This record gives sequence, C-alpha cells and structure tokens, in this order.
Amino acid sequence: MRQSHTTEARIGKRAVAMAEKDSRIQNLLDQLAKALTAGDGRTAASFWRTPAFVIGDEHEHEQVVASQQEVEQFFSGSKEQYNQRGITDTRADIQRLDWITDRIALVEVRWPYLDAKGNEVGEETSTYLFKRDDTGELRLRLAIMHGAAETPKQH
Repeated sequence: MRQSHTTEARIGKRAVAMAEKDSRIQNLLDQLAKALTAGDGRTAASFWRTPAFVIGDEHEHEQVVASQQEVEQFFSGSKEQYNQRGITDTRADIQRLDWITDRIALVEVRWPYLDAKGNEVGEETSTYLFKRDDTGELRLRLAIMHGAAETPKQH
C-alpha cells in the first residue's frame, strides 16, 4: 500500500511540473500576442532565438531567420498590417501542446483575429517549436504557418 502512495505522489509531482511548463508556454504566447498587436517588434523578437526557421505552404513563407534584428524588423510592422484588415487584438488559443523532451515543446496555436469590438473576423493557426536554452528560458526556434481564414460576415 505504501508503494502505491509513493507512486501517486510521484505522478502528482510530475503532473504539477507539466502544468507549470504548460502555463509557461501559455504566458509566453500571451505576451507575444500583446507585442504583435502593439507592433512592438523588439519584445516580439525577445521570444525567439536565432537561427530560427519560418515555413508555410506558400514559397514566400520559407525563411531562415539569422538574427534578432531580422525578427524585430519582421514584427515591427505587424500592428499596421493587422489594423489595415480591421484586426486590433488576438489571443493564443492553444490547440495542442506536446513536450517532446524536457527542453523541447511543440505547440499548435489558433490566433483569432479580433476587431475593436472583440468580434472574431478571422483566424490563423501556427505550430511552434520552443526550446529551453542553457539559462532555462524557452525560445521559439521554428514557426510553421498553417494559413489564415476569414470569418464570414453575418447578414
């Protein structure tokens, strides 16, 4: 009976550790969402570690990102690009999160496009690979762009 209790305690500790790691990913994605919709390229770049890779179905979505400056430059114009499409906010809706190793996580995220009234006007989905660096910080190393979809207008 005592061994069962010890096993349950170990499983419980493991579950708490996983929940903490999952919470850390959600927090990073939430901060990234704020940076993107604010056009804060410097903060958005801080979540990445280079070299990194961005890939999608379209040929123009195949890019090696060699420096933090490239990441910062890429995201600096995001606010204007979103605002031109009526998008003022988003949030990170985690669809799937797998810890491949203790240092590597693969996460699929749905980013709803929100207008000024908080209505969804579209979405995009991406899969990210996070890797914990030697200081313990999780950094984005790979982004796979699934594509965007517009929400049909209600009549």
